[in-house]
Amino acid sequence: MITIKDIFRTVIERRDYLYDLLVQHIQLSLGAIVIITIIGLATGIAILRYKKWRQAVLGTVNFLYTIPSIAMFGLFIPLVGIGYINALVVLVIYGLLPVIRNTYTGLNDVDPLLLDAAKGMGATPWQVFSRVRWPLAFPTILSGFRTMVVMTIALAGLASFIGAGGLGQAIYRGINTNNASLILVGSIAVALLALAVDLSIGAIEKSAKVKSKKAGKKKRILKSVTFVIASFLLIYMLLPKSGKFPEKEIVVASKPTAEQYILGEIISQLIEKQTDIHVVRKFGIGGGTSNIHPAMLKGEIDVYPEYTGTAWLFILKRDQINQPDSLYSALKSAYNEEFGFSWLCRLGFNNTFTLALPEELAVSESLTTFSELAAKSSRFIFGAEFDFFEREDGFPGLSEAYSFNFKNKVELDVNLKFQALENNTVDVINAFSTDSRIRQMNLRVLKDDKSFFPAYQAGIVIRNETLQQFPELREILARLENKISDSVMLQLNYEVEIEKKSPGEVAADFLNKHIL
Repeated sequence: MITIKDIFRTVIERRDYLYDLLVQHIQLSLGAIVIITIIGLATGIAILRYKKWRQAVLGTVNFLYTIPSIAMFGLFIPLVGIGYINALVVLVIYGLLPVIRNTYTGLNDVDPLLLDAAKGMGATPWQVFSRVRWPLAFPTILSGFRTMVVMTIALAGLASFIGAGGLGQAIYRGINTNNASLILVGSIAVALLALAVDLSIGAIEKSAKVKSKKAGKKKRILKSVTFVIASFLLIYMLLPKSGKFPEKEIVVASKPTAEQYILGEIISQLIEKQTDIHVVRKFGIGGGTSNIHPAMLKGEIDVYPEYTGTAWLFILKRDQINQPDSLYSALKSAYNEEFGFSWLCRLGFNNTFTLALPEELAVSESLTTFSELAAKSSRFIFGAEFDFFEREDGFPGLSEAYSFNFKNKVELDVNLKFQALENNTVDVINAFSTDSRIRQMNLRVLKDDKSFFPAYQAGIVIRNETLQQFPELREILARLENKISDSVMLQLNYEVEIEKKSPGEVAADFLNKHIL
């Protein structure tokens, strides 16, 4: 049960982290709002004048609005990659509809008699528009703008899915690390930001409808001063803390799991402590390897932790090699030749896939191996993350090797599988061998008796261009070679997922004890 005390503790302990996310959220939202406003107003005015475009434009923006936002983020990854630009494009697309529609509707609904009267008095077309049509349409246009702004701020929370930062990152990280208070803090922050902006625009909207004729000089001065102060505060928030952009910078990414957050922090903090390179963290990228690898190829990401089995089977799509050292040797060579990437080191632990189910169920059904589960699989519901059902080293190959025939299959976010077990939504899940919740929930890990899953030894992948630019990273990151055993990784995961420590705190403690 989350208490007010937990929320305040999270805010206090992570105030710098949350401040950075707030700035990122405002930057992204503000950039999108400006672009949407310019394009939306221009388009709304254009379709008022050019009737033949009207149906096509409104039909297009209506259609785009119906596409799920998550799908839209994913669709633009091959075109513009991950990060800020991707998020900006998607936010602009979703925000256009209310602005275009309200601009056109407001301008079109102005009483024609008033327009004719203005023309009869000798007003030019521009005067008719600027002094009659626009002022009368303004409340409707402002209403559409208000809807767009609130929607954009809320939708920007999904930007963390593709590594664009923002307050959604706190929500996503909370889900990925089983930290309910962080989820709540991130959600409240987004809601308060949207509410504050909504109330501000509402006040402007109200004043546009009911204009006071007695606004004195002092009141106008006060409004001007308030606006100037607010503008300076906003500009100050959006400026980098150092007042200048760093000359040396690399991007470290991670997949959306607690373990990956920890490894990402270990890599980032080690670089920061041993060099003057500024590290940009793009952690918790949705889709994991399937989105991070293309971003590495485009140069949007420099370094990230990966697993040998995933790289060999999912990225290279090669035949399985069961001997870990042979696999690693072949992997290093293939990655260097095909992608221009280097595997700097293996960290020392093997986080292979496995299948897990509640101990009570395993005992009652006498299940200890994958083969025994396969024989009785028609009785059970299986749950796994989305990409597990697409990977050759995932369910397709596993099902073929063991002839699984589950009663039903449920696709879940990677971090909701354990909750699905607790809620009896599923009976069996795929899991990682170093997941701390296996111990916490008293789950039985079944034996892969046909050795389907290869070694998934964790290592560090870096672009060769990054190594050429910062050659010192090779020696610095190589200090992590074999420093994290299975038991150590399990303990680190436990501290984040169960004890609710931040990945940064856990990573710093590990580095101080074992590396620095």
